[in-house]
Amino acid sequence: MIKLSVFTVCTPELTPEQLIQAAEAAGIQGIEWRYAGIPQEATKEAPSFWRNNRCSIDPQGDAAIVDTIRQQTDKHRMRSIALVPYVKCGDLDAAAQAFATAKQLDVQMMRVGVPSYTGERHIEDLQEEAVRYLDAIQDMAQQYGIKALVETHHGTIAPSASLALRLVERFNPAHIGVLYDPGNLVHEGYEHHRMGLEMLGPYLAHVHVKNAAWQQQNGQWQSDWAPLNEGIVRWAPIVRHLQQLGYDGYLGVEDFSGQWAGETMLRHFTDTFLALIRQDHEQEALL
Repeated sequence: MIKLSVFTVCTPELTPEQLIQAAEAAGIQGIEWRYAGIPQEATKEAPSFWRNNRCSIDPQGDAAIVDTIRQQTDKHRMRSIALVPYVKCGDLDAAAQAFATAKQLDVQMMRVGVPSYTGERHIEDLQEEAVRYLDAIQDMAQQYGIKALVETHHGTIAPSASLALRLVERFNPAHIGVLYDPGNLVHEGYEHHRMGLEMLGPYLAHVHVKNAAWQQQNGQWQSDWAPLNEGIVRWAPIVRHLQQLGYDGYLGVEDFSGQWAGETMLRHFTDTFLALIRQDHEQEALL
């Protein structure tokens, strides 16, 4: 059965301990930890997703903090399922450090970087660079027993399911998979969701939950984040596709809309998606 998780980038006002308690109270089973430091100049700012995010693990921080987080998740019967660093394609030293931290946390997945696409370099060159990198990453993933994930993300050479598959299909899906993010596909890379999920097959390792929408501003169309139930992504059919295709992994909330504070957002997420999951199970039972 599909399970629920939270990526801590979307709860910047909570400390790790507060997040663990809030996730447990909301009925969430898994946690994906943001692996990034806070810039010194941002520490006096209000909490924010990508700067003063208090719910992060600092790559330069004390290793004892990671042990404490692991102990807290065990205490609250939670599971740390993923480490989500911002490692650039080609940086094997940073990837190795992240894998070591991921092993310390006892997670099962870790995101790895792929090149951005700006039009300055030919796509074939960028893809060859990414494949060489992923070849080394696969060795690390096998060594640490942690699956490396390529995320479908706008602005990169993997904005869609098919382009992500083009990068990973030569590798073993036991070691390298795809993090499928429908919210990112609103900005760039949209393909029919069921078709994308079917194409990914055994490479589908994880799914992120957020939403986005296009709006006209000053005569120009621009995309921006939206509340989970108010954007372009229709989550009910996606959950149905996942169920029908036998997906039993996690749906990980990554809500950037700012509609609610962290604890309220987590409760809304679980209320909404547990209802969708149960609805599909009940419909299957009637067939």
